[in-house]
Amino acid sequence: MTPDSSAMPDPVFTLHEGGKLEIRSTVALTGPESLAQAYTPGVGRVSAAVAEDRDLVWDYTAKGSTVAIVSDGSAVLGLGDVGPEAALPVMEGKAVLLKEFGGVNAVPLVMHRRDIDSFIDAVASLAPGYGAILLEDIAAPDCFEIERRLRDALDIPVFHDDQHGTAAVVLAGMFSVERLTGRPLADTRVVMLGSGAAGSACAHLLLEAGAQDVVCVDREGIVHTGRKGLSGPKADLAATTNRAGLTGGLDVALTGSHAVIGVSGPGLLPPDLLALMSDDAAVFALANPIPEVLPSEVPGNVRIVATGRSDFPNQINNVLAFPGICRGLLDVRASAVTDDVIIETARAISSLVGEADLAEGAIIPSAFDPRVVPAVSKAVRRVATASGVARVKGKA
Repeated sequence: MTPDSSAMPDPVFTLHEGGKLEIRSTVALTGPESLAQAYTPGVGRVSAAVAEDRDLVWDYTAKGSTVAIVSDGSAVLGLGDVGPEAALPVMEGKAVLLKEFGGVNAVPLVMHRRDIDSFIDAVASLAPGYGAILLEDIAAPDCFEIERRLRDALDIPVFHDDQHGTAAVVLAGMFSVERLTGRPLADTRVVMLGSGAAGSACAHLLLEAGAQDVVCVDREGIVHTGRKGLSGPKADLAATTNRAGLTGGLDVALTGSHAVIGVSGPGLLPPDLLALMSDDAAVFALANPIPEVLPSEVPGNVRIVATGRSDFPNQINNVLAFPGICRGLLDVRASAVTDDVIIETARAISSLVGEADLAEGAIIPSAFDPRVVPAVSKAVRRVATASGVARVKGKA
């Protein structure tokens, strides 16, 4: 929707006019000598050195401080498949967040995609210039294969924020719920409403972090091994979740459950169904801008409510995770991002809410808390080093 030229200027369009990014030089060209050093003939010496030792590219270029944000525009925010041009403002915004919060340079790369193979080939061809690849707003199920194949092909981290960033902050919230209720994650039945990119990643990470009982629900009901037509990532979900073998709809899944995580759509968690949950229940209604249920609508058995919105308590916001993750990965020149990195990111985020501050309306720190990126990046450096994916030892 374009702004009405006859009305008052729209501050959103005003802010975006001309784009939100620019390229700045880190060196000053003050005369012939500096020009000869920054470019020819001096730069040839640096290129020759890198040609002999490829690892020097981390020392003498911006690779070690720069990530590529890659999207085909097939799943942009709540807009759907709007294409690469319409995705570009969002990718620029992600780049702004990386720079402002994490001190990370980011280049938005939006591309038309004919097929998965051509998209993967294009990203892999561009990868030598970057320290990590962030996949953004790529629709499921293709995003799963794209991420898997790029991780196999590249020697730098490939991070899908819609999956891993969301999962990290959700898990951080669940660690805080565990502390607040005294109910271990291993004893918590979690219902995952939505089994696309975010839902699948959240379910996987919860299991890796110690959850034993995760039940996934999609438009057709509970995901289980006996359901016809399951294939690919959905079949994998069926094989690893729903240990009780539940079948049926959302009402069956929610009965007696302790937590529900909605990554689906507006209004899809009716209050009468939430009343079927246990006492001290937690509801993460993360659809944006309209959550699955409003905090004011939840029944009395629900103790903790989180949303994706900044105007309600407990905002589950990806910006708590990805700037610090990228900062930490770049600091150690990591070759990959692992589940352990994401889990420890979640622990670091949750730990910033001290016992004195932990409450029903305070399970997660603010996105503007200056402690977040240092805490996350430190955890990432530590785990990446311990797991063997760090090329160098990062600062403590």
